[in-house]
Amino acid sequence: MKLKKQLALLLATVLMVGLLAACGTSEKEDKSTAGNGDKKVLVMGTSADYPPFEFVETSKSDEIKGFDIDIAKAIGKKLGYEVQVKDIDFNSLVPALENKSIDFVISGMTPTEKREQSVDFSDIYYTAKNMIITTQDSKIKTVEDLKGKKVGVQLASIQETLATDLNKEKDLGMTVEKRNRIPEVVQEMSTGRFDAVIMEDTVAKGYLKDNKDLVGYLIKSGEEEAGSAIAFQKGSKLTDQFNAELKDMKENGEMEKLILKWFGGSKTE
Repeated sequence: MKLKKQLALLLATVLMVGLLAACGTSEKEDKSTAGNGDKKVLVMGTSADYPPFEFVETSKSDEIKGFDIDIAKAIGKKLGYEVQVKDIDFNSLVPALENKSIDFVISGMTPTEKREQSVDFSDIYYTAKNMIITTQDSKIKTVEDLKGKKVGVQLASIQETLATDLNKEKDLGMTVEKRNRIPEVVQEMSTGRFDAVIMEDTVAKGYLKDNKDLVGYLIKSGEEEAGSAIAFQKGSKLTDQFNAELKDMKENGEMEKLILKWFGGSKTE
């Protein structure tokens, strides 16, 4: 009798362990990681130093918000995904997609031939112009005035490429200085280490509004306006899904509302 009770107890213990293991496996399978095609969570990469596209109001909270964040979360909701936002230095965003630690990037990123070798891009969802930012006492107003000057840009940005191209095309002999974050670039210029900064006009407007010692001039160099697109892992099914939602947002007026909310004007394609 005692042996039977012991066997029964042993069987019950084995059964319980099996059930707990099954539950644990189920919970692990439900947890999402980048690269899992069946997940309901998408990890989004962005560089949260680019207001009004993506930024943090540190005086209020550590929440990342902005134009790009609203777009990503709106599309994620329509597709049935929760979007988790991850703050990453701009020059590390494409590598993060390549190693599949994130699912997509929305960070005011412009498609270029070099980037398209590594990632896929959505359709353009916003266009903007580039601007020279400098101090009030500077005599810099045009690209030609940058000759021999020290100019700051964000590392791996379209403005870095633009500055490098302008340097060659116009033989400006300027020194192009690169920093990871936009605030770093602006700070370096404000303290006199740089003569000017090249950045996107929509971002520049915020700095000009907050600092009356700065002035800005649109670059009239014949360059096409820079367009922002969403970047994905090569071959990702998300590219077509996001494109369809971007099209709907443009057609139903939702994109226009977000543009008015964050920029106060219309610049859709």
